[in-house]
Amino acid sequence: MTHRQIIPGSERSPLPGSQVLGDADPTQEATVTVFLRSKRAGVPAPGTLSRVEFADRYGADPADVASVEAFARAHGLAVVESSSGRRSVVLRGTVARLSAAFGVTLKRCQADGVMYRGREGGITVPADIAGAVVAVLGLDDRPQAAARVRIAAKPIASFTPSQVAELYDFPSGVDGTGQSIGIVELGGGFSQADFASYLSGLGITAQTVTIVTIDGAGSAPGQDQNADVEVMLDAEVAGSVAPGARIAMYFAPNSDQGFLDAVTTAIHDTTNKPTVISISWGAAESSWTAQARDALNQAIAAAQAMAISVCVASGDGGSSDGQTDGASHADFPASSPYVLGCGGTTLSGSGATIASETTWSDSGGGVSDYFSLPSWQSKANVPAPPAGFSGGGRGVPDVSGDADPNTGYQILVDGSSMVAGGTSAVAPLWAALIALMNQQRGKNAGFLNASLYAVPGYPNNPGPLHDITTGSNGAYDAGPGWDPCTGLGSPDGTRLSKALP
Repeated sequence: MTHRQIIPGSERSPLPGSQVLGDADPTQEATVTVFLRSKRAGVPAPGTLSRVEFADRYGADPADVASVEAFARAHGLAVVESSSGRRSVVLRGTVARLSAAFGVTLKRCQADGVMYRGREGGITVPADIAGAVVAVLGLDDRPQAAARVRIAAKPIASFTPSQVAELYDFPSGVDGTGQSIGIVELGGGFSQADFASYLSGLGITAQTVTIVTIDGAGSAPGQDQNADVEVMLDAEVAGSVAPGARIAMYFAPNSDQGFLDAVTTAIHDTTNKPTVISISWGAAESSWTAQARDALNQAIAAAQAMAISVCVASGDGGSSDGQTDGASHADFPASSPYVLGCGGTTLSGSGATIASETTWSDSGGGVSDYFSLPSWQSKANVPAPPAGFSGGGRGVPDVSGDADPNTGYQILVDGSSMVAGGTSAVAPLWAALIALMNQQRGKNAGFLNASLYAVPGYPNNPGPLHDITTGSNGAYDAGPGWDPCTGLGSPDGTRLSKALP
């Protein structure tokens, strides 16, 4: 009998309040993504490699790919796709064959009215390929993430994204031409007609947004309004602030497999070639398996080598991140040390004058339980990680922007005008700002965290970042300098573009 090994960190627990309804249909077809180790240890220096060069030097070893493909064929599984650059092998087969191949028992489960295919315990693979496998995702397809968006019931004030950009003094004379913004979506649908109508109302001619379908999930407007709001908020913020930039939206299923596949597809996309990626979906770090968290973090790390900036919403659940255990939680992937974590503020002002800006009380932020304090945060006075998590310490967020739905963004969704906010709005806002700065500076900023934390003049106002010193997100209070509510603060775009090295 072939010796098998458990993939470290693959253990799954039931969702709270979930019910097991029976065995999964053994004849049901499903896909899984096997994420492989890199052929070379370490992370390359930021901005040093093209996509092709990265795939050649840091992609999966062809021998590892071949071993997984042979394993799949031996278990009657089809190889749907193999990508050395993405370090991914996508396999397809029946539930019965997938269960036998990976040593799991799959069940039909339900939680909060959502049906999914679930499992408990770890995943095993033959010992001869175990060393090559970082993660196997997709056997359990429970919803992994939530959109970080809020719809305002009775907004106090509202802005168009262009008005927010004016308040934050985004660079003038540039529109993002030559840049490409990739937006990851795990649900909802995009309407080109609504997008064009909305931008037309702002005096902007809309570009045609490219839709990329991943793992069989496409743009499906009208089925989930909350997800539609997320999608159109992302597109309309980015499209109105940087109208010259191309936009590609990557639609994938809301599962750990879908999230990983969307991110790796966007980063390694040699057709649309995103220079900035915006992600407004996430979940508390504790809700991820270690294998999924590690795989997605490693995938995002690849972006910095190719000078791709990744902006991620920090969450809309305050310091608890919506968890009910009484503890503080950081949101992932905003807690990845390779992203720009984007928190939220409550903004008041008109024209180019900010009247006040405070912490949005629901801005996600805190200290990672799993990712250690990065060197560029060493002087930011990040609080110690929670008790029992000595390996953590990365502080979230890095920056912030208007997110309070009561001072939110005027958008058009499914033909209806509304006001929405959430840190979901801040990720595409910063993505658009980076696109403008990239065009103005003639070079892609890529991973700019180290530069932001060392930017000259901070936190003295007026400076390249508006230091937010009042308000709280629950367990944490805002104060001078970096804090776990609004990070380094909101942008003064023109000053920031000039201050970056």
